[in-house]
Amino acid sequence: MENNREMFNKSVGITAEFDPFHLGHRYLLRAVRRAFPERGIICVMSGQFTQRGSAAAVDKLARAEMALRGGADLILELPVLWASASAETFARGAVQCLLDTGVVDTLAFGSEAGELSQLRQAAETLDSEAYQPLLRAGLDQGLSFAAARQRAAEALSGAEGKCLAGANNNLGVEYLRALRYWGRPELSAFTVPRRGAAHGSLEEESPMVSASRLRAWMAEGVWERLEGCLPPESLALLLREQEQGRCPALLERCGSGILARLRAMTEDELTRLPDWEPGLERRLSRAARESVTLAELYDRAKTRRCPEARVRRMVLWAFLGLAPEQRPGRVPYLRVLGCNDRGRSLLRAMKKTASLPILTKPGQVRYLDETARQVFSLEARADDLWRLCLPQPEQRRGGREWLRGPVILENPD
Repeated sequence: MENNREMFNKSVGITAEFDPFHLGHRYLLRAVRRAFPERGIICVMSGQFTQRGSAAAVDKLARAEMALRGGADLILELPVLWASASAETFARGAVQCLLDTGVVDTLAFGSEAGELSQLRQAAETLDSEAYQPLLRAGLDQGLSFAAARQRAAEALSGAEGKCLAGANNNLGVEYLRALRYWGRPELSAFTVPRRGAAHGSLEEESPMVSASRLRAWMAEGVWERLEGCLPPESLALLLREQEQGRCPALLERCGSGILARLRAMTEDELTRLPDWEPGLERRLSRAARESVTLAELYDRAKTRRCPEARVRRMVLWAFLGLAPEQRPGRVPYLRVLGCNDRGRSLLRAMKKTASLPILTKPGQVRYLDETARQVFSLEARADDLWRLCLPQPEQRRGGREWLRGPVILENPD
């Protein structure tokens, strides 16, 4: 390790889910390390539930350890109110956390484009006054949100708008928009070309398969397929979690309870779920009555205007008992999930630079304001419900969120 630890007072920030931490994630972190050898790497990571509207397959502390062993220095948690929201809200919450550390001066992410100019152009287009009328026109014509968004962007920026067809490009654009939203458009950004299978792909040929493919193998119980598709340290941690009955967490294990919750909700209550639009409450209520599995529910409730990912998030929020009004305008604290020695150096610097309180122990939240306590309380409830998704009944007991501290590793090699 470098002698001068103060060089880690500036760092690169990354947003991720690492569910699980695979070869593509390691590739991204290694590329960032090569480009910024004298910077720390801070990752803001989803907790027990994810932006795709489902339970994380792997516990957040295990994923934090995977990331630390894969090249990260400090892992912070993105609270569930942001982590399980739309891409725009997800990005705003994560970028805010990174900015509020006071030590992040570069934002890094993977993208299909592999270069920043067209992503920046797309971000400016989506924030322009001309964009919203074009988007609404496409939606009024019956286009899906993604198709209407794509058409509006291409109409305003031509070929540059085509980048929105890529899932990672989309998130990258939202990160750049979040910088603009928080008044920091000048912050340096760095993008790494995505390698391997596309986001969400179930392709099996490349060793760099997607996290979706890895989670599917885990759910199917074909653990031997994971070998060679994960860094050895990640695979070892994953097998440890599996042997102890903590992996994979599957939201489907709570399917009957979720359907019961939805069937008991009034249409008025359904209108309070995130991303609601008129008429969707009736469709979701009918789908809940007529479905016997979550997969069937998603299929019945989705429409061209309301894709499955959006339905999944609405259903998840109903299960977790969350409402948009519970989400404050800003993430109220920086919670540490893990760090190595370089990460501890960053934390020492952040004591002077951070504009939010830093939580290294759950009990510290008791000394914060009411907003922070409420957000953490929802996080603890989410953890309790996530545990009901675990394969081993003994692991499903709640009340553990208040008892677990961050993962601490020694110096990286």
